[in-house]
Amino acid sequence: MVMQMEKKTIENLKRWRLILGEDSANKIEDMSRQPLSFTEEELLMDSALAAIYGNEKEGTEGSGRGAGNGMSNPQITRWLGDLRSLFEPMEIKIIQNDAIERKGMKQLFFEPEMLEQLEPDINTGSLLLLLKDQVPKRAKDNVREYIRKIVEEINRRISDDMKRAVTAALNRREHSPIPSAAALDYKMTIRRNLKNYNKEFKVLLPEKFYFYERVSRSSNRTVILDIDQSGSMGESVIYSSVMGCILASMNALKTYIVAFDTQIYDMTDISSDPVELLYGIQLGGGTDIEKSVKYCTDLIAEPNKTTMFLITDLYEGGNRARLLRRLSELKESGVNLIVLLAISDQGKPFYDEQMAEKIAGFDIPCFACPPEKLPELLELALNKKSLAGFEKNK
Repeated sequence: MVMQMEKKTIENLKRWRLILGEDSANKIEDMSRQPLSFTEEELLMDSALAAIYGNEKEGTEGSGRGAGNGMSNPQITRWLGDLRSLFEPMEIKIIQNDAIERKGMKQLFFEPEMLEQLEPDINTGSLLLLLKDQVPKRAKDNVREYIRKIVEEINRRISDDMKRAVTAALNRREHSPIPSAAALDYKMTIRRNLKNYNKEFKVLLPEKFYFYERVSRSSNRTVILDIDQSGSMGESVIYSSVMGCILASMNALKTYIVAFDTQIYDMTDISSDPVELLYGIQLGGGTDIEKSVKYCTDLIAEPNKTTMFLITDLYEGGNRARLLRRLSELKESGVNLIVLLAISDQGKPFYDEQMAEKIAGFDIPCFACPPEKLPELLELALNKKSLAGFEKNK
Protein backbone atom coordinates (compact mmCIF):
# COMPACT_ATOMS: atom_id res chain seq x y z
CA MET A 1 0.00 0.00 0.00
CA VAL A 2 2.83 2.38 0.93
CA MET A 3 4.61 1.65 -2.36
CA GLN A 4 1.38 2.32 -4.31
CA MET A 5 0.99 5.65 -2.50
CA GLU A 6 4.59 6.57 -3.30
CA LYS A 7 4.12 5.65 -6.94
CA LYS A 8 0.95 7.75 -7.15
CA THR A 9 2.75 10.69 -5.53
CA ILE A 10 5.61 10.46 -8.04
CA GLU A 11 3.14 10.36 -10.97
CA ASN A 12 1.37 13.46 -9.60
CA LEU A 13 4.70 15.27 -9.25
CA LYS A 14 5.57 14.34 -12.83
CA ARG A 15 2.26 15.83 -14.00
CA TRP A 16 3.01 19.07 -12.13
CA ARG A 17 6.49 19.13 -13.66
CA LEU A 18 4.96 18.86 -17.16
CA ILE A 19 2.40 21.57 -16.35
CA LEU A 20 4.85 24.03 -14.79
CA GLY A 21 7.72 23.50 -17.19
CA GLU A 22 11.45 22.89 -16.92
CA ASP A 23 12.00 25.79 -14.51
CA SER A 24 10.14 23.80 -11.84
CA ALA A 25 12.29 20.66 -12.21
CA ASN A 26 14.68 21.27 -9.30
CA LYS A 27 11.96 22.16 -6.80
CA ILE A 28 9.77 19.21 -7.76
CA GLU A 29 12.67 16.76 -7.62
CA ASP A 30 13.49 18.08 -4.16
CA MET A 31 9.92 17.26 -3.17
CA SER A 32 10.13 13.76 -4.67
CA ARG A 33 13.61 13.20 -3.15
CA GLN A 34 14.67 11.45 -6.34
CA PRO A 35 15.21 12.29 -10.04
CA LEU A 36 12.01 12.08 -12.08
CA SER A 37 12.07 9.62 -14.96
CA PHE A 38 9.99 10.43 -18.06
CA THR A 39 8.95 8.23 -20.95
CA GLU A 40 9.78 9.23 -24.52
CA GLU A 41 6.16 10.29 -25.05
CA GLU A 42 6.17 12.42 -21.89
CA LEU A 43 9.37 14.15 -23.02
CA LEU A 44 7.78 14.83 -26.40
CA MET A 45 4.70 16.21 -24.66
CA ASP A 46 6.91 18.45 -22.52
CA SER A 47 8.64 19.83 -25.61
CA ALA A 48 5.33 20.42 -27.33
CA LEU A 49 3.97 22.35 -24.36
CA ALA A 50 7.23 24.26 -23.86
CA ALA A 51 7.12 25.43 -27.48
CA ILE A 52 3.83 27.18 -26.77
CA TYR A 53 4.00 28.08 -23.08
CA GLY A 54 7.74 28.17 -22.40
CA ASN A 55 9.66 31.34 -21.50
CA GLU A 56 11.17 33.45 -24.25
CA LYS A 57 14.44 35.36 -23.90
CA GLU A 58 12.45 38.55 -24.00
CA GLY A 59 8.96 39.50 -23.02
CA THR A 60 8.53 37.15 -20.05
CA GLU A 61 9.08 37.46 -16.33
CA GLY A 62 9.41 34.97 -13.51
CA SER A 63 9.43 31.20 -13.80
CA GLY A 64 7.04 28.62 -15.16
CA ARG A 65 5.42 28.68 -18.55
CA GLY A 66 5.17 32.28 -19.69
CA ALA A 67 3.81 33.88 -22.84
CA GLY A 68 6.24 34.69 -25.63
CA ASN A 69 6.21 37.39 -28.29
CA GLY A 70 6.60 37.46 -32.04
CA MET A 71 6.37 34.93 -34.83
CA SER A 72 7.26 31.35 -34.03
CA ASN A 73 10.38 29.50 -35.06
CA PRO A 74 10.25 26.55 -37.50
CA GLN A 75 10.24 23.92 -34.70
CA ILE A 76 6.84 25.16 -33.50
CA THR A 77 5.23 23.52 -36.53
CA ARG A 78 6.59 20.13 -35.53
CA TRP A 79 5.46 20.49 -31.92
CA LEU A 80 1.99 21.62 -32.96
CA GLY A 81 1.80 18.58 -35.20
CA ASP A 82 2.81 16.31 -32.34
CA LEU A 83 -0.25 17.46 -30.39
CA ARG A 84 -2.48 15.16 -32.46
CA SER A 85 -0.65 12.09 -31.18
CA LEU A 86 -0.36 13.28 -27.56
CA PHE A 87 -3.62 14.97 -26.55
CA GLU A 88 -7.38 14.63 -26.86
CA PRO A 89 -9.22 16.78 -29.47
CA MET A 90 -10.57 19.26 -26.91
CA GLU A 91 -7.12 19.71 -25.37
CA ILE A 92 -5.57 20.19 -28.81
CA LYS A 93 -8.06 22.95 -29.61
CA ILE A 94 -7.18 24.80 -26.40
CA ILE A 95 -3.42 24.49 -26.98
CA GLN A 96 -3.67 25.54 -30.62
CA ASN A 97 -5.77 28.56 -29.67
CA ASP A 98 -3.11 29.47 -27.10
CA ALA A 99 -0.47 29.08 -29.81
CA ILE A 100 -2.33 31.60 -31.94
CA GLU A 101 -2.46 34.01 -28.99
CA ARG A 102 1.12 33.55 -27.77
CA LYS A 103 3.10 33.05 -30.97
CA GLY A 104 2.04 36.06 -33.00
CA MET A 105 -0.58 34.28 -35.12
CA LYS A 106 -3.66 36.04 -33.69
CA GLN A 107 -2.82 39.29 -35.46
CA LEU A 108 -2.59 37.43 -38.77
CA PHE A 109 -5.94 35.73 -38.27
CA PHE A 110 -7.95 38.58 -36.81
CA GLU A 111 -6.37 41.29 -38.96
CA PRO A 112 -6.21 39.20 -42.14
CA GLU A 113 -5.25 42.18 -44.30
CA MET A 114 -1.81 41.83 -42.68
CA LEU A 115 -1.25 38.71 -44.77
CA GLU A 116 -1.46 40.86 -47.89
CA GLN A 117 1.61 42.76 -46.70
CA LEU A 118 3.71 39.69 -45.85
CA GLU A 119 6.21 38.22 -48.28
CA PRO A 120 5.62 34.50 -48.97
CA ASP A 121 7.34 32.53 -46.20
CA ILE A 122 7.42 28.75 -46.00
CA ASN A 123 7.48 28.65 -42.16
CA THR A 124 4.45 30.91 -41.84
CA GLY A 125 2.69 28.90 -44.55
CA SER A 126 3.33 25.64 -42.67
CA LEU A 127 1.83 27.08 -39.49
CA LEU A 128 -1.20 28.48 -41.30
CA LEU A 129 -1.90 25.09 -42.87
CA LEU A 130 -1.49 23.33 -39.54
CA LEU A 131 -3.85 25.75 -37.79
CA LYS A 132 -6.29 26.11 -40.68
CA ASP A 133 -9.20 24.66 -38.69
CA GLN A 134 -8.83 27.54 -36.19
CA VAL A 135 -8.87 30.25 -38.86
CA PRO A 136 -11.92 32.56 -38.51
CA LYS A 137 -14.26 32.60 -41.51
CA ARG A 138 -13.43 36.18 -42.44
CA ALA A 139 -9.73 35.30 -42.70
CA LYS A 140 -10.01 32.04 -44.65
CA ASP A 141 -9.81 33.65 -48.10
CA ASN A 142 -6.76 35.68 -47.06
CA VAL A 143 -5.01 32.59 -45.74
CA ARG A 144 -5.77 30.66 -48.91
CA GLU A 145 -4.44 33.53 -51.03
CA TYR A 146 -1.27 33.64 -48.93
CA ILE A 147 -0.75 29.89 -49.49
CA ARG A 148 -1.30 30.49 -53.21
CA LYS A 149 1.51 33.08 -53.17
CA ILE A 150 3.85 30.50 -51.64
CA VAL A 151 2.88 27.95 -54.29
CA GLU A 152 3.50 30.50 -57.05
CA GLU A 153 6.89 31.38 -55.56
CA ILE A 154 7.95 27.71 -55.48
CA ASN A 155 6.63 27.24 -59.01
CA ARG A 156 8.65 30.24 -60.16
CA ARG A 157 11.80 28.76 -58.65
CA ILE A 158 11.59 25.15 -59.83
CA SER A 159 8.75 24.50 -62.29
CA ASP A 160 10.48 25.25 -65.61
CA ASP A 161 13.73 23.52 -64.68
CA MET A 162 11.84 20.52 -63.35
CA LYS A 163 9.86 20.10 -66.56
CA ARG A 164 13.01 20.44 -68.65
CA ALA A 165 14.78 17.91 -66.44
CA VAL A 166 11.99 15.38 -67.00
CA THR A 167 12.08 16.08 -70.72
CA ALA A 168 15.85 15.63 -70.86
CA ALA A 169 15.61 12.35 -68.97
CA LEU A 170 12.84 10.82 -71.07
CA ASN A 171 13.72 11.89 -74.58
CA ARG A 172 17.08 12.36 -76.30
CA ARG A 173 15.79 13.14 -79.80
CA GLU A 174 13.82 16.40 -79.93
CA HIS A 175 15.45 19.72 -79.13
CA SER A 176 14.45 23.10 -77.74
CA PRO A 177 15.84 26.64 -78.13
CA ILE A 178 15.06 27.32 -74.43
CA PRO A 179 18.34 27.20 -72.41
CA SER A 180 18.58 24.85 -69.44
CA ALA A 181 21.74 23.19 -68.11
CA ALA A 182 19.67 20.16 -67.09
CA ALA A 183 18.42 19.68 -70.68
CA LEU A 184 21.65 20.48 -72.58
CA ASP A 185 22.52 17.96 -75.32
CA TYR A 186 26.30 18.00 -74.88
CA LYS A 187 27.10 15.59 -77.73
CA MET A 188 25.15 17.48 -80.40
CA THR A 189 26.36 20.86 -79.14
CA ILE A 190 30.00 19.74 -79.41
CA ARG A 191 29.55 17.96 -82.75
CA ARG A 192 27.87 20.90 -84.47
CA ASN A 193 30.38 23.43 -83.14
CA LEU A 194 33.63 21.61 -83.90
CA LYS A 195 34.31 24.14 -86.65
CA ASN A 196 34.60 26.79 -83.93
CA TYR A 197 37.46 25.09 -82.09
CA ASN A 198 40.19 27.63 -81.26
CA LYS A 199 43.57 25.93 -81.73
CA GLU A 200 45.52 28.74 -80.08
CA PHE A 201 43.60 28.65 -76.79
CA LYS A 202 42.53 25.00 -77.15
CA VAL A 203 38.90 25.72 -76.38
CA LEU A 204 35.59 25.15 -78.15
CA LEU A 205 33.57 28.34 -78.68
CA PRO A 206 29.99 27.25 -79.49
CA GLU A 207 27.86 29.49 -81.68
CA LYS A 208 24.69 27.60 -80.75
CA PHE A 209 23.60 25.29 -77.91
CA TYR A 210 21.10 22.46 -78.31
CA PHE A 211 18.56 21.46 -75.62
CA TYR A 212 16.10 18.57 -75.27
CA GLU A 213 12.41 19.46 -75.28
CA ARG A 214 9.51 17.23 -76.28
CA VAL A 215 8.86 13.94 -74.57
CA SER A 216 7.23 10.86 -76.03
CA ARG A 217 3.74 10.51 -74.58
CA SER A 218 4.05 6.73 -74.62
CA SER A 219 6.96 6.53 -72.17
CA ASN A 220 4.89 4.70 -69.52
CA ARG A 221 7.06 6.08 -66.75
CA THR A 222 5.55 6.30 -63.26
CA VAL A 223 6.52 8.59 -60.38
CA ILE A 224 5.10 8.09 -56.88
CA LEU A 225 5.44 10.66 -54.10
CA ASP A 226 4.68 9.12 -50.71
CA ILE A 227 4.57 12.06 -48.29
CA ASP A 228 4.75 11.88 -44.49
CA GLN A 229 2.41 14.54 -43.07
CA SER A 230 3.60 14.34 -39.44
CA GLY A 231 4.34 17.57 -37.60
CA SER A 232 8.07 17.64 -38.38
CA MET A 233 7.43 17.63 -42.13
CA GLY A 234 5.63 20.98 -42.52
CA GLU A 235 7.97 22.57 -45.07
CA SER A 236 8.67 19.25 -46.78
CA VAL A 237 4.94 18.69 -47.31
CA ILE A 238 4.58 22.03 -49.09
CA TYR A 239 7.55 21.52 -51.41
CA SER A 240 6.65 17.88 -52.08
CA SER A 241 3.04 18.71 -52.90
CA VAL A 242 4.01 21.45 -55.34
CA MET A 243 6.60 19.15 -56.91
CA GLY A 244 3.96 16.44 -57.29
CA CYS A 245 1.52 18.83 -58.96
CA ILE A 246 4.19 19.95 -61.44
CA LEU A 247 4.91 16.34 -62.38
CA ALA A 248 1.20 15.48 -62.56
CA SER A 249 0.75 18.23 -65.17
CA MET A 250 3.12 16.40 -67.56
CA ASN A 251 1.51 13.86 -69.87
CA ALA A 252 4.78 11.95 -70.19
CA LEU A 253 4.52 10.75 -66.60
CA LYS A 254 1.93 8.89 -64.58
CA THR A 255 2.17 10.60 -61.20
CA TYR A 256 0.66 9.49 -57.90
CA ILE A 257 0.63 11.69 -54.80
CA VAL A 258 -0.03 9.91 -51.51
CA ALA A 259 -0.01 11.46 -48.02
CA PHE A 260 -0.04 9.53 -44.77
CA ASP A 261 -0.03 9.64 -40.99
CA THR A 262 -1.65 6.56 -39.47
CA GLN A 263 -4.10 6.62 -42.40
CA ILE A 264 -3.59 6.80 -46.17
CA TYR A 265 -4.78 9.77 -48.25
CA ASP A 266 -4.50 9.40 -52.02
CA MET A 267 -4.34 13.00 -53.29
CA THR A 268 -3.80 12.16 -56.97
CA ASP A 269 -7.29 13.23 -58.07
CA ILE A 270 -6.79 16.81 -56.82
CA SER A 271 -3.22 17.23 -58.10
CA SER A 272 -4.32 19.79 -60.70
CA ASP A 273 -4.67 22.40 -57.93
CA PRO A 274 -1.71 22.57 -55.51
CA VAL A 275 -3.54 24.91 -53.12
CA GLU A 276 -6.49 22.52 -52.91
CA LEU A 277 -4.10 19.63 -52.42
CA LEU A 278 -2.30 21.42 -49.58
CA TYR A 279 -5.62 22.16 -47.89
CA GLY A 280 -6.33 18.43 -47.99
CA ILE A 281 -3.17 17.72 -46.01
CA GLN A 282 -3.61 17.12 -42.25
CA LEU A 283 -0.27 18.05 -40.67
CA GLY A 284 0.58 16.29 -37.42
CA GLY A 285 -0.44 13.09 -35.70
CA GLY A 286 0.99 9.58 -35.64
CA THR A 287 3.00 7.89 -38.36
CA ASP A 288 2.61 4.50 -40.03
CA ILE A 289 5.10 4.53 -42.90
CA GLU A 290 4.85 0.81 -43.52
CA LYS A 291 1.12 0.99 -44.20
CA SER A 292 1.64 3.74 -46.76
CA VAL A 293 4.51 1.94 -48.50
CA LYS A 294 2.25 -1.12 -48.81
CA TYR A 295 -0.44 1.06 -50.42
CA CYS A 296 2.06 2.52 -52.89
CA THR A 297 3.34 -0.94 -53.74
CA ASP A 298 -0.13 -1.80 -55.04
CA LEU A 299 0.05 1.19 -57.42
CA ILE A 300 3.12 -0.18 -59.20
CA ALA A 301 2.45 -1.99 -62.48
CA GLU A 302 5.97 -1.97 -63.96
CA PRO A 303 8.68 -1.78 -61.27
CA ASN A 304 11.49 -1.12 -63.75
CA LYS A 305 9.68 1.97 -65.03
CA THR A 306 8.75 3.33 -61.58
CA THR A 307 10.54 5.94 -59.49
CA MET A 308 9.24 6.31 -55.94
CA PHE A 309 10.13 9.11 -53.53
CA LEU A 310 9.42 8.34 -49.87
CA ILE A 311 9.47 11.74 -48.12
CA THR A 312 9.63 11.25 -44.36
CA ASP A 313 11.53 11.79 -41.11
CA LEU A 314 11.59 7.97 -40.70
CA TYR A 315 10.15 8.08 -37.17
CA GLU A 316 8.01 4.99 -37.63
CA GLY A 317 5.06 4.50 -35.30
CA GLY A 318 4.09 1.23 -36.98
CA ASN A 319 6.06 -1.95 -37.57
CA ARG A 320 9.71 -0.97 -38.16
CA ALA A 321 10.91 -4.44 -39.17
CA ARG A 322 8.08 -4.84 -41.67
CA LEU A 323 8.81 -1.38 -43.12
CA LEU A 324 12.45 -2.29 -43.70
CA ARG A 325 11.40 -5.56 -45.33
CA ARG A 326 8.95 -3.80 -47.67
CA LEU A 327 11.56 -1.22 -48.73
CA SER A 328 14.09 -3.97 -49.39
CA GLU A 329 11.55 -5.89 -51.49
CA LEU A 330 10.69 -2.79 -53.52
CA LYS A 331 14.36 -2.21 -54.25
CA GLU A 332 14.86 -5.85 -55.29
CA SER A 333 11.81 -5.73 -57.58
CA GLY A 334 13.45 -3.03 -59.69
CA VAL A 335 11.69 0.07 -58.35
CA ASN A 336 13.96 3.11 -58.28
CA LEU A 337 13.35 3.98 -54.61
CA ILE A 338 14.69 7.19 -53.02
CA VAL A 339 14.12 8.34 -49.42
CA LEU A 340 14.09 12.13 -49.04
CA LEU A 341 14.58 13.08 -45.40
CA ALA A 342 13.55 16.68 -45.96
CA ILE A 343 12.85 19.22 -48.67
CA SER A 344 13.50 22.39 -46.76
CA ASP A 345 15.01 25.88 -46.82
CA GLN A 346 16.09 25.39 -43.21
CA GLY A 347 19.15 23.65 -41.72
CA LYS A 348 19.83 20.06 -40.76
CA PRO A 349 16.76 17.80 -41.11
CA PHE A 350 15.13 16.04 -38.18
CA TYR A 351 15.08 12.28 -38.77
CA ASP A 352 15.67 8.83 -37.28
CA GLU A 353 19.36 8.26 -37.98
CA GLN A 354 19.25 4.56 -37.08
CA MET A 355 16.49 3.87 -39.62
CA ALA A 356 18.27 5.96 -42.25
CA GLU A 357 21.44 3.88 -41.83
CA LYS A 358 19.55 0.61 -42.17
CA ILE A 359 17.74 1.79 -45.30
CA ALA A 360 20.98 3.03 -46.85
CA GLY A 361 22.36 -0.46 -46.19
CA PHE A 362 19.87 -1.77 -48.80
CA ASP A 363 21.57 0.51 -51.37
CA ILE A 364 18.56 2.85 -51.21
CA PRO A 365 19.62 6.52 -51.42
CA CYS A 366 18.58 8.28 -48.21
CA PHE A 367 19.36 12.00 -47.86
CA ALA A 368 18.03 15.56 -47.66
CA CYS A 369 17.62 17.65 -50.80
CA PRO A 370 17.34 21.47 -50.99
CA PRO A 371 14.54 22.75 -53.27
CA GLU A 372 16.84 24.28 -55.89
CA LYS A 373 18.42 20.85 -56.46
CA LEU A 374 15.11 19.05 -57.13
CA PRO A 375 15.26 19.35 -60.95
CA GLU A 376 18.78 17.91 -61.03
CA LEU A 377 17.77 15.15 -58.60
CA LEU A 378 14.73 14.28 -60.70
CA GLU A 379 16.70 13.98 -63.94
CA LEU A 380 19.33 11.75 -62.33
CA ALA A 381 16.62 9.63 -60.68
CA LEU A 382 14.63 9.11 -63.89
CA ASN A 383 17.85 8.12 -65.67
CA LYS A 384 18.72 5.81 -62.74
CA LYS A 385 22.10 7.48 -62.34
CA SER A 386 24.16 7.65 -59.17
CA LEU A 387 22.95 10.04 -56.46
CA ALA A 388 26.20 9.85 -54.50
CA GLY A 389 26.75 13.62 -54.77
CA PHE A 390 23.41 14.33 -53.06
CA GLU A 391 24.02 11.76 -50.33
CA LYS A 392 27.40 13.26 -49.42
CA ASN A 393 25.73 16.62 -48.79
CA LYS A 394 23.14 15.29 -46.31
